[in-house]
Amino acid sequence: MRARGTSGSIDRSYYETSGYFGGGGGHLQDPESRFHRYRVREVLNLCGNPSGLRAVDLGCGWGTISLALSGRADFIVGVDFARASLKVCASRHDPDEHPNLAFVQADARLTGLRGGAWDLVVAADLVEHLYPQDTEAVYREVWRLLRPNGRFVVWTPSPTHLVERLRRLGILTPDPTHVDYKTLGRLRTDLARFGFRIVDARHVPSHHPGLRTVERIGQRWIPSLRRRIAVAAEKPQRTLRPATSRDETL
Repeated sequence: MRARGTSGSIDRSYYETSGYFGGGGGHLQDPESRFHRYRVREVLNLCGNPSGLRAVDLGCGWGTISLALSGRADFIVGVDFARASLKVCASRHDPDEHPNLAFVQADARLTGLRGGAWDLVVAADLVEHLYPQDTEAVYREVWRLLRPNGRFVVWTPSPTHLVERLRRLGILTPDPTHVDYKTLGRLRTDLARFGFRIVDARHVPSHHPGLRTVERIGQRWIPSLRRRIAVAAEKPQRTLRPATSRDETL
């Protein structure tokens, strides 16, 4: 969310011009891939029962989570700041089949959606793409969007896992858009500092069957076996924290 210049930082133009949403391998392009089935299953588990709820999918990317929620939630809005993302989402979205689903182009730091009107906000594979100051702005926006007792779900790769370490070392192909990995401890601390109440926070093993078994057994003691981070937090019923962003209507 910064200008991409000599520092190599990533901004919106990178996602628009780099082919990001057209690359990444078949497991990202195919919503029925083992990876996406695993991702959808785990994220929906964090959401609890979304039946009858109004939900926002921040950084909706390929629209996979939005489409999965549309079969359960009362109304779901997928938000991404990249037009390239919205084109992919539109190609997958049949309005007749999913009339309760909309996709909007907006910045996750200031969505323009109505404040205090949403039961659920999901950030699946978003926070690792955010620089620290942008992360804080997104947390403030999530707080503004949620109703009291509303739930915020975060799903992100663990920086301690062997795969992520090998990427940072350049042994495996790195993802330049992963600009600021968050640890489980950091997520818990930061969300609590912003006023959220943590209801679930844990590491989740990989989608590969063999590796998943090893990780499930060893991740408690061995950081390099902690593949994914799953957090669910709630906005308490009573709070004096003020809204900090402008409200619009959707």
